[in-house]
Amino acid sequence: MGGLLFGPAGTPLSSSSPTTRDGIERVRELGLGCMEVQFVQGVRMGERSAVQVGEMAKSAGVRLSAHGPYFINLNAREPEKIKASRERIMQTARIASLFGADSIVFHAAFYLGDQPSEVYSRVRQHLREVVRQLRDEGNRVWVRPELTGKPTQFGTLEEVINLSSEIEGVAPCIDFAHLYARTGRFNSYEEFAEILERVRGGLGREALGNMHIHVSGIAYGRGGETKHLVLEESDFRYVELLRALRDYGARGLVICESPNLEEDALLLKGTFDSLL
Repeated sequence: MGGLLFGPAGTPLSSSSPTTRDGIERVRELGLGCMEVQFVQGVRMGERSAVQVGEMAKSAGVRLSAHGPYFINLNAREPEKIKASRERIMQTARIASLFGADSIVFHAAFYLGDQPSEVYSRVRQHLREVVRQLRDEGNRVWVRPELTGKPTQFGTLEEVINLSSEIEGVAPCIDFAHLYARTGRFNSYEEFAEILERVRGGLGREALGNMHIHVSGIAYGRGGETKHLVLEESDFRYVELLRALRDYGARGLVICESPNLEEDALLLKGTFDSLL
């Protein structure tokens, strides 16, 4: 994977229709390099359609990833909810693999008042079993727990790095806007560099060559993230982030989650290209 590819979280707003296929075509027309297929309300794509989507993406030169359903909580109280959460991760990975995605992203759990160390142990156990089953099926997709935007959600920087260091096949999704909203810091070149140092220190230099990144403007309060914003309507210092990514030689996908999707994805790409 060479350099950084930029694209939207879902079908671009300017697509001729909201379908994944038209989204891929629009991403190609815009000169963007990737798109994250959004399964946040459920994995609603069959195997045959997934294969066709993959063929189209390959022909268009568009890299795909997938975001799993929001209805995942590996720390749920009810065994049936744990089982359903694991199945949603695996279902996302199976369909994503068919359309050629390298990675799937998901929010792993909520603390529900439990000690973070206890939740970490539970999430680690479930992800180990999920990855083992996927590998037994021959599925090589990277399973990426996301750095989340609220302190009630499992997914600190340390948690996603540690899971990735302990489970082969797991890698982090670093959402820089979420980290800013979660902590009220990490919004300067030096702090972005600190994040990349921690990724490199915990996972090795190769992890910087295999990144999956989320970026947007963001609003937040005492409870963390409240909503995503257009980059230029927020105080998120995206130019400094892009400089840090350039200086650390980061490679992978940069997915824009701003409300204007492709407009900010193009802004990120154009800004990054101007820094090279």
